[in-house]
Amino acid sequence: MIVVEDCANSKAVTVFVRGGNKMIVDEAKRSLHDAMCVVRNLILDNRVVYGGAAAEISCSIAVDKAADQVSTIEQYAMRSFARALDAIPMALAENSGLPPIETLSQVKSQQVKLGISSLGVDCMDTGLPDMKEQFVFDPLISKRQQFLLATQLVKMILKIDDVIVHRADEHDQ
Repeated sequence: MIVVEDCANSKAVTVFVRGGNKMIVDEAKRSLHDAMCVVRNLILDNRVVYGGAAAEISCSIAVDKAADQVSTIEQYAMRSFARALDAIPMALAENSGLPPIETLSQVKSQQVKLGISSLGVDCMDTGLPDMKEQFVFDPLISKRQQFLLATQLVKMILKIDDVIVHRADEHDQ
């Protein structure tokens, strides 16, 4: 291994990754890539939201509340969107070994009752569901992109379903 240090005006970095087998090395490379992407995203836009699915729970509550104000059929689509947002904290809880439905219900009710949007899934089981106090954050740019891609995918699927349904109607006539 060669180590070169204290070079003037150096802008290159080499990371040497070793592991017991190829799978461990590949996982380490993926983790490094993910970390560099997070840093890049924070350089592009340094705004953050609370992690631990606190943002998704807060958005779900807001969408449900907005659906209460809509009297047309669109309220059903809004409620479905809110339920889809709830799937994220449920998956996070389940992957952390927590009961997903109980965890979501508890955090959601606390967010509503206390009005604290930083409450999320306590994956480390510290007893402190406040992501602000646990220093758990997500880059806003990443969260925004996730929401945009998910809604675009659903819209695309709905358009395909609409085309298939209309073509089936045409053949029946």
